[in-house]
Amino acid sequence: MTLVLVVDDECGVAEVLQFILEEEGYRVLTAINGKQALGLMAGDRPDVVILDFMMPLLDGPGVLAAMQADDGLKTIPVVMMSSLDEATVARRCRDHRGFLRKPFRIEEVLGVVARVLGRR
Repeated sequence: MTLVLVVDDECGVAEVLQFILEEEGYRVLTAINGKQALGLMAGDRPDVVILDFMMPLLDGPGVLAAMQADDGLKTIPVVMMSSLDEATVARRCRDHRGFLRKPFRIEEVLGVVARVLGRR
């Protein structure tokens, strides 16, 4: 079963994403900040990470940089998520494979996850 890690400090957003993805048959883990996300990835390698751009402790760009520096994590596709526009996010993060702008629609979430996993 495909494992998706959702990383967002807004619990409501993480819960909605978890519900959407589990309804489609994905297994989902959630983390409330970047440090927790990296800890989870050390134990259970996700197939894709949906990563919030702005978070306390360790933000999305910091998590993405840590993943790119780790040979075991750098091939995991990352979908950045933010209320900021994609161009603003891209100025700080270049190695993500997808983008979700908050607020998002269910179809957008499912489409971007399928695309980065090579299913569309």
